[in-house]
Amino acid sequence: MSRNTKINLVLLLAVAALAVLPLALGLGDHKEEPFTGADGEAETAITELKPDYEPWFSPLYEPPSGEIESALFSLQAALGSGVLAYYFGLRRGRRQGEQRALEREAGGALTGAAGKSTAEQD
Repeated sequence: MSRNTKINLVLLLAVAALAVLPLALGLGDHKEEPFTGADGEAETAITELKPDYEPWFSPLYEPPSGEIESALFSLQAALGSGVLAYYFGLRRGRRQGEQRALEREAGGALTGAAGKSTAEQD
């Protein structure tokens, strides 16, 4: 097994552990909604600390339901990961193309020098 394969397996296991451990250990069982987002947690903390607080801004768009809000968040995450995947794929493709071009140039220089006689090389 190559070194990269081992690293990928360790990273995959770490991601799986991060996803499963909170559920298996019962983290958040003491809360009414255990896995709410950071926005909801912050809003709750602010209203507990300062009940008369008024936000500076209001949202530009308030989704009609939580399902639509989740769908929009998922769409945003998918678009972001697509952009990142495209960028990294483009970089890798360019690097491989440059490497192949260098190999072709090196191979062409070797065959060109080998085809000449010693008199032509001088």
